[in-house]
Amino acid sequence: MAAPKRGRSASAQSKPGRSLALILIAIVALTGGMFLSGNKTPRLGIDLAGGTSITLKAKADQGSAVNKANMDTAVDIMNRRVNGLGVSEAEVQTQGTDNIIVNIPKGTNSKEAQQQVGTTAKLYFRPVLASEPSGGATQSPSPSASPSGSSSPKPSTSPSASSSSKEKASSSSTASPKASATSQGRAVTDALKAGSTPTPSPSASGSSTPSTTPSASSSAGTTAAKLQAQYAALDCTKPAERAKVGGAAKPGEPTVACGQIRKVWYKYVLGPAAVDGTEVKKAQAIFDTQGASGWQVQMTFSSSGSKKFADITGRLAKNQSPQNEFGIVLDGEVVSSPYVSQAITGGQAEISGSFTQQDAQSLANMLSYGALPLSFQEQSVTTVTAALGGEQLHAGLLAGAIGLALVVIYLVIYYRGLSVVAMASLVVSAILTYVIMSLLGPAIGFALNLPAVCGAIVAIGITADSFIVYFERIRDEIREGRSLRPAVERAWPRARRTVMVSDFVSFLAAAVLFIVTVGKVQGFAFTLGLTTVLDVVVVFLFTKPLMTLLARRKFFAGGHKWSGLDPKSLGAKPPLRRTRRPAGPAAGSVDPKEA
Repeated sequence: MAAPKRGRSASAQSKPGRSLALILIAIVALTGGMFLSGNKTPRLGIDLAGGTSITLKAKADQGSAVNKANMDTAVDIMNRRVNGLGVSEAEVQTQGTDNIIVNIPKGTNSKEAQQQVGTTAKLYFRPVLASEPSGGATQSPSPSASPSGSSSPKPSTSPSASSSSKEKASSSSTASPKASATSQGRAVTDALKAGSTPTPSPSASGSSTPSTTPSASSSAGTTAAKLQAQYAALDCTKPAERAKVGGAAKPGEPTVACGQIRKVWYKYVLGPAAVDGTEVKKAQAIFDTQGASGWQVQMTFSSSGSKKFADITGRLAKNQSPQNEFGIVLDGEVVSSPYVSQAITGGQAEISGSFTQQDAQSLANMLSYGALPLSFQEQSVTTVTAALGGEQLHAGLLAGAIGLALVVIYLVIYYRGLSVVAMASLVVSAILTYVIMSLLGPAIGFALNLPAVCGAIVAIGITADSFIVYFERIRDEIREGRSLRPAVERAWPRARRTVMVSDFVSFLAAAVLFIVTVGKVQGFAFTLGLTTVLDVVVVFLFTKPLMTLLARRKFFAGGHKWSGLDPKSLGAKPPLRRTRRPAGPAAGSVDPKEA
């Protein structure tokens, strides 16, 4: 009989307690994290726990029509906004030709998700022509925007525009007299006229010189008068008035808008959009570890957007507009209005302003996934009950319990004592699956739906199959005449290869299914992949070490008839014995002298 290999493998065979201790520590740590986080149960999907259903109606936007292509694009963007990795169980689907239904499971921040799917996330950078606090609030210092290398004490980072909070003393500055409209009369009209761009007309020599036609002057005067009246009457502290301004303005026209900075509402007169939000290539939430700006949203512009952004900041810095501030306008609302002292080039900008992590990530999420091609109007918001899903869950769990019971009965009848190892491994796998699912709810938004429950039930068979492969390999070694301890070690390399190949195929199928499908099927694929990975962990760190320990016990090593390893019942050959070569002449040889 060949002895087990020495070295690393022999060390692992002689100290199986290390592997068992490792998986025990992992279970304790994960369970402790589950209780400390307060998420003691997996988050359930909308079919099991109920939730919120939102109906949105599409409206034709400027330059876009309500058609299948635009609706499919909107569904894709909304789905990425509310569904993250695709396992949070939020559903976004079209209904008819111009409606989109969004189902959000209970436990998700339905209010935030509702805002994310309903907003068109249209971002514009507009020059600020006039601004002041609304509703009698006190004017706060304006934030700043500066490129890296600036000698200003205000926070700034590498080629970026930093827009910090108006209440931050470190970034405060006193607005110049023409940067703020302190009256609601002539100042607004002057700002609009100063902020309007004259139309170049060719001169006699062929060069272009700025000039304004009488009709253009008349139109500008009419627009100024209307905006002056709106600005004078606007009270941004009233939601009804905020809803009437900002969002309906065309990008190429000046507008009146509202914005809230540190719970103080401001009203603005804004010039035509200088940079479109679609020219923001990437947006991400970052934390400023080297300064005092806190959470920021870092944006990267496209090549055309970079040029436009450099142009507007350059013009504002040279005071070619009424004031050197630009408004970052999201869906008609000013989210920040930093001032600039020089042109900001390089195509990168940072929006900051005492953001919380949630605020920064929410804004980055909307900007990253782009603007919707259509505008949507919320038609209805209803609560979905989980009565039907509860019945289906009960039926699914009952089916799973019956299947598990049948597996246990089979293991007890066929493997007898070895069934203890299999059941212990199933219990460890179940604990790890439950704890990890509970932690994945708040971590990545994972929600357990009915297909996911089916995936967990299928995993029972996959896990039991791994034990059966190993047990049969051990039995084969015993049939060859080996005792239990060497049989356990010799059977493991062969069983290990089979288990790895089988689990790899299952995981590959789950991965492909997760990638190519959407909706509830992704829940099934995700659970199947997760339990397959856990099966490998349990077999390597629990089943094999436990079997090594039990092989040292007389009940199993002696081949008790109830151990499941009785050599007689397995039809084992006579025990293999090690033979030694004689030191002298081979047995049976004849001495030549005697011959």
